[in-house]
Amino acid sequence: MPAPCQRSLTLPRRLSYAVGHFLNDLCASMWFTYLLVFYHSVLGFRNTYAGVLLLVGQVADGVCTPLIGYESDRTPGCGSYGKRKTWHLVGTVSVVLSFAFIFNQCVGCSPSTPQWASLSYFVPFIMVFQFGWAATQISHLSLIPELVSDEHAKVELTAYRYAFTVAANITVYALAYLLFHLQAGKEDDPSVSDNLGPIDIPVFRNLSLIVLGIGALTSLLFHLGTKEGGGGAQDQQSEEEEDRGRKQEEEEGERKPLLPHHPLSPTPPLSLLQWKCWLKQPSFYQVAFVYMCTRLIVNLSQTYISMYLTNTLLLPKKYIATIPLVMYVSGFLSSFIMKPVSKLIGKSITYFLGLLQILAFAYWVLLDNNMGQLIYGAAVLLGAGSATILVMSLSMTADLIADQTQSGAFVYGAMSFTDKVANGAAVMLIQALHPCHTEVCCPACVWFYHDIIVIVTGGVAFAAALGLCTILIWPITIVQRKLTHIPQTLEIFSSRLPVVSGLMGADGQDSSDDSSVDVGLN
Repeated sequence: MPAPCQRSLTLPRRLSYAVGHFLNDLCASMWFTYLLVFYHSVLGFRNTYAGVLLLVGQVADGVCTPLIGYESDRTPGCGSYGKRKTWHLVGTVSVVLSFAFIFNQCVGCSPSTPQWASLSYFVPFIMVFQFGWAATQISHLSLIPELVSDEHAKVELTAYRYAFTVAANITVYALAYLLFHLQAGKEDDPSVSDNLGPIDIPVFRNLSLIVLGIGALTSLLFHLGTKEGGGGAQDQQSEEEEDRGRKQEEEEGERKPLLPHHPLSPTPPLSLLQWKCWLKQPSFYQVAFVYMCTRLIVNLSQTYISMYLTNTLLLPKKYIATIPLVMYVSGFLSSFIMKPVSKLIGKSITYFLGLLQILAFAYWVLLDNNMGQLIYGAAVLLGAGSATILVMSLSMTADLIADQTQSGAFVYGAMSFTDKVANGAAVMLIQALHPCHTEVCCPACVWFYHDIIVIVTGGVAFAAALGLCTILIWPITIVQRKLTHIPQTLEIFSSRLPVVSGLMGADGQDSSDDSSVDVGLN
């Protein structure tokens, strides 16, 4: 059987694909970096209420992600538009319609409105946003193995994608710094310009509206420049070809020996895996664990770095824009060297180098309690390490899927499910353990956020290293399913072949003279 041709993309098509997740990245940057800050420090919600909102979003995303992945694999899409791009469009519209309400005041609420009522107001918008975010993410990730087939081309496309993720984060933090700077120019009171409070509501509202405008434009460029090939018709054609090939093998089997000539005969190609089959693959759980740990490091550090800067290091609020900006600039620069490095030393070792940078950051924070301006150096380590492990974990997922693109969306959906639920549960646990229950921040929270930053980076990095060790010992492979129809096929063959030369004695001897033919199959 001839080898499949290697699919590749031109530079304009790679760029048009990469910007397709830009809206999601812009919104995710605000979600993870500023959600707790906005609801706890700006709107004045209790720690547990702010954690509940993030948990609701993560659970909604976690539930929607595998369901959307399953539906994205089985639905043909809207006409000839393609099933992945159809789901991408549905997700984009949902995000645009809901996200602006999340970073704004409750419409119709007053200072006397109970916090539980305000909580109920925000929950529906968060659920719609997370549905749209999941639909956009899964459909966009599922396009990678369909657009390119070469292993290093997948790494390159993932790196392009992450480069625009970093660019989105840089955009958000640059805009946040600009808005905070403009606000400080209008206020003479240093306590207002340095501390977060209700006066910052317009800053976050304007930031969310600008983000939606930029993201909608890039999503339009994605839909105009990216061509999805095949869609559901291609999957159906593959299944029909597989059925024809199976029938042809049965017909040709009558002219083949019943027993293989050698125990090391080449095995037939892998059949198409449906979503249930992935649950029986050990490598599926290996990659899922590493991906979950990676997302915990990236998302939790992004969520709590702002709290660490303002409550532990007591830095002005402009630092919640500049420090994340430095992190993602370093991540952006490191993304360009990932392809040659991973090609030279492999994905697993490249992932390990990223973990070393994460551990170096955690050790630095643990030892230096008052680092001040040195936080910029630590931010470089965290940004470069986070970028490295995220790109490599996504590349490992693409390697796991390989040619099984018909169920690729389910795999990405399952990976995202574990990461979303784990992140939501971790944030809720951290918020429940917060020592300040009645105040925005009490003296006890100074060391609380210090310890949280060390644990969510250094502690989870150790767990990720253990998961990586299992991949080094047992590499990512797809276990071929056993063919259960072989005995029935042999029975059909034996009934159709009354004379088998060379198996039961002299040539021409009738096999019916013997009562049975004992064929052992292991």
